[in-house]
Amino acid sequence: MPRRRDIDRLLNEWPYKAGDVSARLVKAADGRQVLQMRVEMGLLQMEVANRPDGQRPGGADTYFDYLESLSGHEGEAFELTPEQCAAADREFLQFYHRRICWLALREFKRAVQDADHSLRFMNFVRVHSRDEQWTLSHEQYRPFVLFHRTQAAALAALESEGPESAIDQISKGIERFRDVFREYDAEEQFDDDELVERLFDLRAALRKQYQVEPTLNERLAEAISQEQYELAAKLRDEIRRSASRT
Repeated sequence: MPRRRDIDRLLNEWPYKAGDVSARLVKAADGRQVLQMRVEMGLLQMEVANRPDGQRPGGADTYFDYLESLSGHEGEAFELTPEQCAAADREFLQFYHRRICWLALREFKRAVQDADHSLRFMNFVRVHSRDEQWTLSHEQYRPFVLFHRTQAAALAALESEGPESAIDQISKGIERFRDVFREYDAEEQFDDDELVERLFDLRAALRKQYQVEPTLNERLAEAISQEQYELAAKLRDEIRRSASRT
């Protein structure tokens, strides 16, 4: 009997659900763990570390790492070619798919790692791209990646450190959002941005659910904004002592 090459059985056992991110971790034939995502016309299988497709561009862990190595040799003159831009697009998409799978599986620390990769890659292409329109095509997704990163970091902190740490992660993420809006001279749009509102809502919900008073970091930020530098110094000392105990 000829060996079957279709994946009908897999697809029938795992029906596609529109609107859901369906993901699972499974063990491959060689024993390694792989991540699978059910899509409308089949499934995607991804490696759980480094580049999702398992390739090693130029011997590097990811295409971003490879490009960083190239730019290190060429210095400030390094510019991305159209072919390199296309290859970068493919890696951005791969990391997006894996990131939303990690979020669906509540693998929040892994989601943070993949979001950080994408944000660093965005920073890199912004510096080295000669095509402004192509760069902006990625920059428009920076808030979306940052939202995923903040959400995942907060939920990871909630699981491992508690609600105060989770709230601090959200506050840090909100400030990073503010920096992005400031950089693009769009500060007047900050308060009305849907993703920013969702982060404020998440922070308020955590504060209410766990009855959390303003955290040390929030009190420090407030003291600095009010130019209460003596209080700020005391709060910094308290934060250091708290960190040393954990």
